[in-house]
Amino acid sequence: MRFPLSTPPAMPAGSLARGPQPVLDAGGGLLLRPWEPSDAPVVLAAYEDPEIQRWHTRRPTSEEQVREWFAHYHRAWRQETGVSWAVTRDGGEVLGRMVVGGFDLDDGSAVCAYWVLPAARGAGVASRALRAVSGWALGDAGFHRLHLDHSTRNLASCRVAVKAGFRLEGTKRSDAVHADGRHDMHLHARIRGDD
Repeated sequence: MRFPLSTPPAMPAGSLARGPQPVLDAGGGLLLRPWEPSDAPVVLAAYEDPEIQRWHTRRPTSEEQVREWFAHYHRAWRQETGVSWAVTRDGGEVLGRMVVGGFDLDDGSAVCAYWVLPAARGAGVASRALRAVSGWALGDAGFHRLHLDHSTRNLASCRVAVKAGFRLEGTKRSDAVHADGRHDMHLHARIRGDD
């Protein structure tokens, strides 16, 4: 059941899904595009990487399951609940994943998440992709606030967030479960108007 709001929604329903999921240029040959069925083997292999496994508790077990994830991502765009991109080199080779999910159109807020394949790490891929996504989300898409969290032990993710303009807002104590137990999580956010 949906109760009436006392304020107008920050983003009218239908404002995103009326068009196709955007393709975003992050500069330097980095292009974010919707997932394609042919990307499934790369995604399945990505979740074999120890670092991705360390920080992401959900893992696919087959290419078919990955393609089901892709179908879910496409539905999420149409239903205005989230959007997921393949981070690619010029639209081809997959280098990583970028997500804006948990859409709250009433408040104009969403959550970001990402990973990058081992061969693409250390080259600014994640921070450039996150900056491109947040530029679109806080600009054309109409969101007011984006946030993300990561384990306080995940120093690389913290660097990505800061480089992409997401300010550290605090620490959520014992907030998430990872394979080695509960972790404190850093909360970062970027709002419309931030540099």
